[in-house]
Amino acid sequence: MLDLAAATGDEVQATGTLNAFMGGGPGTWRALRAQLTEWFTDDAHRGTVEPRLVPRRQVTLHLPIEVADYVDFYSSQHHAENLGRMFRPDFAALTPNWKHLPIGYHGRAGTVAVSSTPVVRPCGQRKPADSDPVFGPSQRLDIEADVGVVVGVGSELGTAVPLVAFTNHVFGVCLVNDWSSRDLQSWGYVPLGPFLGKSFLTSISPWVVPLAALDSARVAPPARDPQPLPYLRDDEHPWGLDIAMEVRLNGDLVSRPPFRDMYWTPAQQLAHMTVNGASLRTGDLFASGTVSGPGTDQRGSFIELSWGGTEPLTLTDGSTRTFLQDGDVVTITATAPGPDGSRIGFGEVTGTVLPAR
Repeated sequence: MLDLAAATGDEVQATGTLNAFMGGGPGTWRALRAQLTEWFTDDAHRGTVEPRLVPRRQVTLHLPIEVADYVDFYSSQHHAENLGRMFRPDFAALTPNWKHLPIGYHGRAGTVAVSSTPVVRPCGQRKPADSDPVFGPSQRLDIEADVGVVVGVGSELGTAVPLVAFTNHVFGVCLVNDWSSRDLQSWGYVPLGPFLGKSFLTSISPWVVPLAALDSARVAPPARDPQPLPYLRDDEHPWGLDIAMEVRLNGDLVSRPPFRDMYWTPAQQLAHMTVNGASLRTGDLFASGTVSGPGTDQRGSFIELSWGGTEPLTLTDGSTRTFLQDGDVVTITATAPGPDGSRIGFGEVTGTVLPAR
């Protein structure tokens, strides 16, 4: 890994987070990217680069950004339909608003933590089917395999950010595991949202892939029916991304969620998030919501993989899971197409479940 502060002599790179650098805007991002590309592709710069390289095993990775605000969306049609079929079997799988706008909620920025932060099993109220509410550790601890988007440049309060301005504000993309307690969530979310079922921890990968590195990964999103309102129409500026994700439980590959299938794209999410005049700040993080595909092996949460706990998964050691047990380790990785047939890695976001305190 390259010690950027030492290599560039730029104090901005020694602040401990990306925020100061991201706040410099797209021109600053392009200049550093061009400089690094030259350093790593031209032998003439070997003397500059090699003395500042640090072996990965000697590096402790920290939270890459100081998180300003955190918003989580619900943008996978396959995920939304799966949950609708589970919980509303006598009604339409999607709520009436789902295909008209990217649904989301404002989460807790203070509990966003870097990969490898322990996942302490949350406690709270839950409602067993056959009794009054009880308090105690969650019995249905789950994951959500998400892709996160990091805002580099803020916006003015009262001014919407249109789709065409997406690249003026967004710095890059990371991996997110939005840990979820399904029993705390199901009892407490009506009528105002997830709250304690999700606010205990959200894990993100320790580095952010710049948006500029993902040109080769851009794809058209799925066809929309009905057409969204004009501020969400992206025919001329599509920002679907072909990101291939993998979810492992205790080393076993259990799912391959395809981000390219997401109904609502990051650019549409940003446009909707600000259409009412809400402002952006450097370090804002917004997540896609659970990424799931049409296949049973493409579901990005255990509530889907075990179909609400009725279809346990069998691991290679012979054990079975519906939801997470203490000691379980979940790791999410991803890659995307790069230039000339290469693959761009997103690192990983991982977490080990610890007993409730």
